[in-house]
Amino acid sequence: MTTNVDKIIRDTHKASRALQLASEETVQTALEKMASHVEEGTANLIKANRKDVQRLGANDPMADRLLLNEARIKNIAAAIRSVAGLPSPVDQLLVKRKLKNGLLLQKRTAPFGVVGMIYESRPNVTFDTAALCLRSKNACLLKGSKHAEETNIAAVKIIHRALKEAGLSPQCVGLLPSDRSSLQHLFTATAYVDVIIPRGSQSLIETVRKNSLVPVIETGAGVCHVYVHEEADLTKALRIVENAKVSRPSVCNSMDTLLLDKKIAAPFLSALAAEFEKHGVQIFADATAHRLLKGYPFLHKATAESFGTEFLSLKCSVKTVNGLNEALDHIQAYSTKHSEAIVSENKAVCKTFLQAVDAAVVYENASTRFTDGEEFGLGAEIGISTQKLHARGPFALEKLVTEKWVVSGQGQIR
Repeated sequence: MTTNVDKIIRDTHKASRALQLASEETVQTALEKMASHVEEGTANLIKANRKDVQRLGANDPMADRLLLNEARIKNIAAAIRSVAGLPSPVDQLLVKRKLKNGLLLQKRTAPFGVVGMIYESRPNVTFDTAALCLRSKNACLLKGSKHAEETNIAAVKIIHRALKEAGLSPQCVGLLPSDRSSLQHLFTATAYVDVIIPRGSQSLIETVRKNSLVPVIETGAGVCHVYVHEEADLTKALRIVENAKVSRPSVCNSMDTLLLDKKIAAPFLSALAAEFEKHGVQIFADATAHRLLKGYPFLHKATAESFGTEFLSLKCSVKTVNGLNEALDHIQAYSTKHSEAIVSENKAVCKTFLQAVDAAVVYENASTRFTDGEEFGLGAEIGISTQKLHARGPFALEKLVTEKWVVSGQGQIR
């Protein structure tokens, strides 16, 4: 196992140099072929994915994240083509300056080199990461979870076929074994890997942060709040809250906590209960909300753990507040700085919220579900970065580069 993992890492590092010298046409051809082979391989992908889903169990909350079907595979192919059509972020001129001694200085964007991606049971991340890394001329090492092992193996076979047909080394995209023992090899591969990006649960991200000797760019867990202000349009608020919770509850941009001004709590919760009951949403309510929701069939009393929890399922907590400042205090205490929203017709209140909330994405009168690289017109995403260095928000193609100073002279010495 040790030899195999280390060899994959070394081979990917070796392939990275040739990738950086590849032409734009070659890279785009590889991505177009990848998209076509994804569509052609739909049956094989679904067959492999079915094995993973059956092993996990259809009732597991992660099953929706893991599932591939024809519609999702079609979307994957479309995302790859979208990335292929984006302008390259590599070799872009950032600064140009000529010194008194005649030296010409240029600061240009450059690939990282080798990107290590550690993620859980979302097989679309395999394709998104490979596409984004190739478009930015980064080789990548993929470390998926055991839950998606069969799907990831089938996916990387498709990717390798496309690379080979385009004249690129298949080792530009390496798939590490899914067992956890391979992580330590990746964490200590400082001579071969330039950055590691974890995407998944908070425990995964903390494990990578604590143990990796390779620099880490975090894509954080999402504990997302929607605050319905007393001056909200309640019909609009109902649509936003329902969408933020039930449209796809297993993803990081779904709502986990509803904050609600007490002045409008009774009418809003009455309307919300009718909608949430249709979807079987379990509500963990504070004392005020619990009293107002009496008779709701999926009602629980909130505990301390109900707030600050990323549910990733048809569950949410409800907290009633006395105005904007109390809502802001709650968000500051429990937010993971992913996506936060306010619903209000008061523009001054909205402006204060947008300025005061420390998060990668803040919303005024819109669902948190839009936090997504494709929705933002970025083609696809590596994840949602909740940190503040280098990248924040949808971590997409434009941020998969670093900088390089290029200095041209005519024999100058210092």
